[in-house]
Amino acid sequence: MARYDYDIGIIGGGAAGLTVASGAAQLGAKTLLIEKEKTLGGDCLHFGCVPSKTLIKTAHVYHLMKNGPQFGLPAVTPPPVDFRDIAGRIKSVIAAIQEHDSVERFCRLGAQVEFGDPVFADEHAVSLGSKKISARNWVIATGSSAATPPIPGLEQTPCLTNRDIFSLDHLPESLIILGAGPIGIEMAQAFNRLGTRVTVIQRSGRILGKEDQDMAAIVQKTLEEEGVTFFMNTTLVHIRDLGDGRQVEIKTAADTTTSLKAEAVLVALGRAANVAGLGLKNIGIAYDQRGIKVDARLKTTHSHIYAAGDVTGGYQFTHVAGYEGGVVLSNAVFHLPKKTDYTHVPWCTYTHPELGSIGMNENSARAAGIEYSTWIEEFDDNDRGLAEGESIGRVKLLLDKKEKPIGIQILGPHAGDLLGEWIAIMNGRVGLSKIASAIHPYPTLGEINKKVVGSVFSKKIFSDRVRKVLKFFFRFQGKGCTADSGEEAGKV
Repeated sequence: MARYDYDIGIIGGGAAGLTVASGAAQLGAKTLLIEKEKTLGGDCLHFGCVPSKTLIKTAHVYHLMKNGPQFGLPAVTPPPVDFRDIAGRIKSVIAAIQEHDSVERFCRLGAQVEFGDPVFADEHAVSLGSKKISARNWVIATGSSAATPPIPGLEQTPCLTNRDIFSLDHLPESLIILGAGPIGIEMAQAFNRLGTRVTVIQRSGRILGKEDQDMAAIVQKTLEEEGVTFFMNTTLVHIRDLGDGRQVEIKTAADTTTSLKAEAVLVALGRAANVAGLGLKNIGIAYDQRGIKVDARLKTTHSHIYAAGDVTGGYQFTHVAGYEGGVVLSNAVFHLPKKTDYTHVPWCTYTHPELGSIGMNENSARAAGIEYSTWIEEFDDNDRGLAEGESIGRVKLLLDKKEKPIGIQILGPHAGDLLGEWIAIMNGRVGLSKIASAIHPYPTLGEINKKVVGSVFSKKIFSDRVRKVLKFFFRFQGKGCTADSGEEAGKV
């Protein structure tokens, strides 16, 4: 049997790679983790989830400061923000989390950490600087980066991406955002609330294209009311560097050309898998423009080489990358065959209100040809929402023809947290009657989950048929008050 330097080698220190490295090392496998950046943690910690949510919270607090009268408080005009202070707070949050992803911690777990740019020398070994390191199994978890589509002038024009938007030395006076996906929309609202004049340019006629139109439309309306400008159904013609600003030329759906100017441009036009420079072609690993091709067990062209996380071109979420890391552990370390299952993947866009989802929405249900019904509950009927000034949004429940839940979308305050109940429900295959009969504390936002389920049963329970049966057996007399009698009583 061939001897290797390590039992398992992982390329990439993000969510997927760290999951595999931590688990494999603790299970006794001699583990190597290679990261090209100076620190572990991946895009999520340094340039994605963590800094963006920190920025969003800061922007939300500043927004509340300017809207005191809505809560019965005096009107105040806070001074302009100093983005250096905001960037400092973002760095402090990253640093606190970084301790969990430190080299020292992984060394204590038993994983060797190396930094550099590995290149596959053969199917079992990589070249790292002057060293050649071999492993029985390899895991490619190199993540993704902001995509740069072939737009005329883009390569010659300095633009922002998620790698530098959180470390600016000042707040841009104006900002054009290319793309209306989750990253673009979250940043549009955050920077607008901080005082930047924001314009969003979108190729299609809707934002958040993977979400149902009715839910995405409410998000767009909210941002427009806060001051964000949208140009929809546009074609990017050219981008220019003006020295002291940027110019973006677009063609509208009416075939008219418009030039927009701003201090800065943020490119948020999707993600591209980090596959360049790994030497994948040298060893015959199949990949395309989306990412590395894998089977249901996350194996690549070579059965001993796995790929997980954004680099596969699948779901671009940190929690999915962590889940896939667990699947790799099962297959590569435990040698227990396990396939990925994305039936109940939750996700959330952290605008205000947040938009969270799990399972199917109407778009995907129609595409799959599934017969379904929708049940909707509005947040303006939720007492806690009204008390907190959070009346915008709704919960939409999708049931199949057997009235089993196939998907839930929540647009409202803390939607991502409210999804937690549905994650347990759908993965545990809990019946709707259990939810309807469960006691939820009052007043909470979570009551809306119980209420939308209750509406499914109330239509059956409070039906003419049930009333007739009860009247037959118990001689009930019917309504004690009608609309007309109520009006007459009010005149007395």
